[in-house]
Amino acid sequence: MPEKEYIKHPLILENAVEQRLYQLNIASGCTKKNSLVVLPTSLGKTVVALLIMVARLERAGGKVLLLSPTKPLVEQHFSFFSRVLKLGDGKVAAFTGGVAPEKRGDIWNEATVIISTPQVIENDLLSRRISLNDVSCVVFDEAHRTVGDYAYTYIAQKYMETAKNPLILGITASPGSEDEKISDVCQTLSIENVIVKTENDADIKPYVHQKEVEWIMLSLPKEMADIETALKRVLDDRLQKLSEYGYSLGTKYVAKKDLLALQKTLANEMKSGDVDSNVYSAISVLAEIMKIEHAVELIETQGTKPLLAYLRKLESEASSSSSSKAAKRLVHDLYFRQALHLAENSDVEHPKFYAVREFVQKQLTEFPESKIIVFTNFRDTANTVLEALSDISGIRPVRFVGQGSRHKDKGLTQKQQTEILDQFRSGEFNVLIATSVAEEGLDIPATDMVLFYEPIPSEVRSIQRKGRTGRFQTGRVIVLVTKGTRDEAYRWSSQSKEKKMLSTMKNLQKAYSDKEEEEEPQKTFSDFEKEFKEKYQTQRKEKETKNELKINEDLEFKDNSTGDDRIEIEADDENPADSSAVTGNFFQKSDSQTLKILVDNREMRSGVRKRLEAEGVELQMAQLEVGDYVISDEMAVERKSVADFSASLLDGKRNLFSQLVDLSRTYKKPALIVEGEENITAGHMINPNSIRGALLSIEMDLNVSIFYTKNEEETAQLLKMMAKKEQINEKKSVNPHGKKVAKTTAEQQEYILSSIPGVGPHVAKLLLNEFGSLENVFGATEEDLCRVKGIGKKTAGRILGVVKADYK
Repeated sequence: MPEKEYIKHPLILENAVEQRLYQLNIASGCTKKNSLVVLPTSLGKTVVALLIMVARLERAGGKVLLLSPTKPLVEQHFSFFSRVLKLGDGKVAAFTGGVAPEKRGDIWNEATVIISTPQVIENDLLSRRISLNDVSCVVFDEAHRTVGDYAYTYIAQKYMETAKNPLILGITASPGSEDEKISDVCQTLSIENVIVKTENDADIKPYVHQKEVEWIMLSLPKEMADIETALKRVLDDRLQKLSEYGYSLGTKYVAKKDLLALQKTLANEMKSGDVDSNVYSAISVLAEIMKIEHAVELIETQGTKPLLAYLRKLESEASSSSSSKAAKRLVHDLYFRQALHLAENSDVEHPKFYAVREFVQKQLTEFPESKIIVFTNFRDTANTVLEALSDISGIRPVRFVGQGSRHKDKGLTQKQQTEILDQFRSGEFNVLIATSVAEEGLDIPATDMVLFYEPIPSEVRSIQRKGRTGRFQTGRVIVLVTKGTRDEAYRWSSQSKEKKMLSTMKNLQKAYSDKEEEEEPQKTFSDFEKEFKEKYQTQRKEKETKNELKINEDLEFKDNSTGDDRIEIEADDENPADSSAVTGNFFQKSDSQTLKILVDNREMRSGVRKRLEAEGVELQMAQLEVGDYVISDEMAVERKSVADFSASLLDGKRNLFSQLVDLSRTYKKPALIVEGEENITAGHMINPNSIRGALLSIEMDLNVSIFYTKNEEETAQLLKMMAKKEQINEKKSVNPHGKKVAKTTAEQQEYILSSIPGVGPHVAKLLLNEFGSLENVFGATEEDLCRVKGIGKKTAGRILGVVKADYK
């Protein structure tokens, strides 16, 4: 290890940050071009970001923004930057959903360095609390997340559109092995420069501690193999039935992605309207296959206890009145009953259970100061491992899982997660039994050993897990593999993808470098991107499908009734844009050709909102009492997908007719958009004639115009046309409180009361039903108002504020 030197810079505290030559070299190549840096875990990606951020502040001024996926990561970065930067009080700020929206605008204006979760920045951009105009650098931490609808995508697009002097830095340890995904990340971040470093590079090696990876091969005991055999007989039978219906998946190992792909195919066929009876049968059988596939995985890779808990849950579900025919058939199958009987009478643990005890105990006996992480895919297994280690002297284990709560399994709050990591860091706990939430980015220093309870097929997650050790000294990685099971398939899959990822990134780095050296000035970055994408266009459709189906590889698996894997995302739970951000001048008539639409917060993540922005429509997010989109003070629109339309006819809490009655009473020109290519009268639990009758009633009784669109693109175009007609042709302003003239006394009373900010038609009706007249409402005390169900102090305060205020 080279002798320590420290970075010297006017904005960095002296002797605060160690200087490493490779970090300086990387940073020097990223100060003028949008760059993607791939650097192994623990080698200082944050320091590279620091160097580029201070360089930009010195040369370009303005602000710099660092985005990180979770609150704990934001807090971790905030602590580091606050400690090492010489910027003064309040100049380094952290934004998470815990910071009140109304305060964030002022904090943004005062700060020079902002560290935030992307959801908060997206919300604040949509609500116009902040602008990226004077931001001279944006750092995207864990940049491989810049795909699809993740907030990084929107922020990157908005930044490049609005910033006077933009510079982007994407940093990651594991961008993935899929060429198409890597290309999409580069394109979204407008990358012009790629730098890839590996632990074998000469300038990196002095700082890398060895990681010993040990693959421990274990055999399934006979008792467990017998259970596996019984379950596979059920599986073989269902696969044969599926083939008879015309949907063959083969009879050998069936991958989850194949099951999910077939599920999607069958769902699309259902939407067509003219459905063959075999499709219904295939869907039912596929549901059984997915359940039994999960059971096989549990016995092969987890053990008898997790399997028994799952089989009993299936049995319980099948006995309920709402159970499907598929569930009932499955639990009454002879071989299913046999597997359940064998599991109930088995006292044999999976060999992994004993291996974990042995390896953890041996490590802590030989090196008592060690810290160990045991990774498991399933929470049930984490509980089992915790139980297995708790009774061994010298082992102080703790479970570390995500925030989401499951059946009889409560998650951890972020405060609890932080406390556990602090206790692990201090040595109060020496074994962390973790699910996927500990894989990415968290600062868990001096971990001497990482143990995988099972291999994982995702190269991204595998790299992140292995990066938890070997940070400051030699680390040890142990992976438990059950012979002849999907464990082995996952092992080879992950290793192959890691090699492919490294090869792809090195080739991409070379391609960008070669492009820079080319003498042809007419060749642009767009040309290069086109060439890169065309190279893999024959694989594109397959890759797109794979991307859609890979969510289970990137996040924690959990046991559920279908047996397939689902996300446990380390959610930020950020607050959506609030209605207080709606500015008065937004409601003025537009003298220019700029179109304006007021959008409900619930539509924030929709593709419609994004397409409207792309079309140059000025949007304002708000908590709308009525409608999803306000086009003018006379026109508002409720948007429903075909599926939502049918569901809302039956849903008592969000009944479509109640929504449209409010819309019709408030606006002169109420409209409903039904979106989707499916047949609106087919494939639902409602009689087609009932749906037709509902459509007639909406048009004829409520006077709501109905428009049909195929997709979000068509919806956005239609909304834009409506806005143009209302605002440009008819010179109308945009206001969430419509200007329809009320006809009846009751409607006039509702109209007057609902005009108070925060009091919409629904609340107005509640108050009038309770008090009987406007006079009684306006004479009520705050206590009287709060007694009405659905009325809180905030709403009561707004009413009294209007009623009692002096007229000026």
